[in-house]
Amino acid sequence: MPNTVLYLVPTPIGNLEDITLRAIRVLGEVGTVLCEDTRTSGRLMQHLGLKKPLLSYHLHNEHQQVPRLLARLEQGETMALVSDAGTPGISDPGFLLVRECLAKGLGVECLPGATAFVPALLKSGFGAERFTFEGFLPVKKGRQTRLQQLAAETRTMIFYESPHRIVKTLGQLAKVLGPSRPASVSRELTKLFEETVTGTLASLEADFAARPAIKGEIVVVVEGNLAPPAREPRPGREDRTRRFADADDDEPDGDD
Repeated sequence: MPNTVLYLVPTPIGNLEDITLRAIRVLGEVGTVLCEDTRTSGRLMQHLGLKKPLLSYHLHNEHQQVPRLLARLEQGETMALVSDAGTPGISDPGFLLVRECLAKGLGVECLPGATAFVPALLKSGFGAERFTFEGFLPVKKGRQTRLQQLAAETRTMIFYESPHRIVKTLGQLAKVLGPSRPASVSRELTKLFEETVTGTLASLEADFAARPAIKGEIVVVVEGNLAPPAREPRPGREDRTRRFADADDDEPDGDD
């Protein structure tokens, strides 16, 4: 096994007490911390009493950063990748760097830790044995197509959404999946004003549409399609008679 040079380190999604002892140790041992936002991560490091070089690594610069980081990692430098909140690589940058490290035989290690969709799923009361994590739906192109593809999904579905799009998204989900489909909306998880609201997609749309302001990161959990699959009708007597007659017509007559 190659020596680990890149660590994926989850950070709290709200409550700073959720940082793990192992995460604190790794952040204190690596040479550099790669951050989605150096200001946000800087405040966390200060809270933990750690001083390390912070390097910006986010959606808009990761293609430029990966070759530079690989060169340093190949020299044996150790780095930790963090996001603003939660586990890096889940609806956040990280995939490209991990893929290239693995392709070059560099050691990558992911620490377990906080991620928003797990508490939202468990608080929804829907089945957690089988679920599909969709993350953010496409903003424009492909959004309706993806929703149509999920209409028959039997597993519990999990989505991330922003406060300014939540009402529109709930309306679209209600239109495609059905207004009476059970769902839940969780926001500000682990924070002071944490809230989880359950109901139907239609009632949730009405609830959030009536609010003067919506704040915080949002997780939507939708129960899967529990309706039994449509069965083809059994052939009637007339259909069976016609089928047997067609079969008789297909029999060879024996004359060569």
